[in-house]
Amino acid sequence: MIKAGIVGGTGYTGVELLRLLAGHPEVELRVITSRSEAGLPVAEMFPNLRGHVDLAFTAPDAAVLQSCDVVFFATPNGTAMTMARELLDAGVKVIDLAADFRIKDLAVWEKWYGMPHACPELVAEAVYGLPEVNRAAIRNARLVANPGCYPTAVTLGFLPLVEQGLVSLDGLVADAKSGVSGAGRKAAVGMLLAEVEGSFKAYGTPGHRHLPEIRQNLALAAGQDVGLTFVPHLLPMTRGIHATLYARLKDTSVDLQTLFAERYAGEEFVDVLPPGSHPETRTVRGNNLCRIAVHRPQDSDTVVVLSVIDNLVKGAAGQAVQNMNVMFGCKETAGLDAIAVLP
Repeated sequence: MIKAGIVGGTGYTGVELLRLLAGHPEVELRVITSRSEAGLPVAEMFPNLRGHVDLAFTAPDAAVLQSCDVVFFATPNGTAMTMARELLDAGVKVIDLAADFRIKDLAVWEKWYGMPHACPELVAEAVYGLPEVNRAAIRNARLVANPGCYPTAVTLGFLPLVEQGLVSLDGLVADAKSGVSGAGRKAAVGMLLAEVEGSFKAYGTPGHRHLPEIRQNLALAAGQDVGLTFVPHLLPMTRGIHATLYARLKDTSVDLQTLFAERYAGEEFVDVLPPGSHPETRTVRGNNLCRIAVHRPQDSDTVVVLSVIDNLVKGAAGQAVQNMNVMFGCKETAGLDAIAVLP
């Protein structure tokens, strides 16, 4: 059994990790930390886990964490980088669900996250945890940077086009929408039901922290820098991301449906839908799928890709478990075979 620990288990990604790991056939949950809730049984905070998780939250203890095989950080940005070195030195594998190790250019990271990096020497070693791109490297990794939610949906949607050089790279557009759980489990007026219900808005238009991460992903796939406009929006729902992606084709004769189907053939967690489809966020609620449809409206030179994920699963905790499965040689779908919840 894989002995797993979670640092920061009280947020939405933390409880999603608990839910997924509690049902994983090859995982033993050893510790869930929270300084503010130390001593509180997990099932008292999250009643859905009653009968599945019998642990209590504890204050972080280095010795206990070092007894694990893998430690997940479901913490705010800036936490994992202060603890990762000690765990890695003890032989523990680390999966960070925050952004501490995602961006390779430290100057860019420090600009967008507003703090100096505590362990820059580990940034180069960290493997970006998008299995559909980096599976071989993840398999041998000690430290995995779990991708952001928007970057997952946008990168998977653009990837087949960018990898093959089929679109102009100076005018990519990502118009993405997320449910309110993407903002985390904290008290904020803007996230109150009365503030978001029945409304819809864009935010972060001048620049969002996920922009450099997406640009980095697409530049690596293209072998050159890309021009990307990324605008996120807030939807009055709890879970889900819908990304509508636009690019201009260099060659309109390409069979886009075949391109996407062949790129993701054999990928357990990317579902390329039939021609003419419009994926819905509800069809991935609670599971680890990215569902994609590709269109060329009016047979023009514009390609439109529709990409949906659950921001808490494929966009966070589910992808982290998928990465763990790859790292430890488990079946990649272990613990992740849930069917989406409808209605």
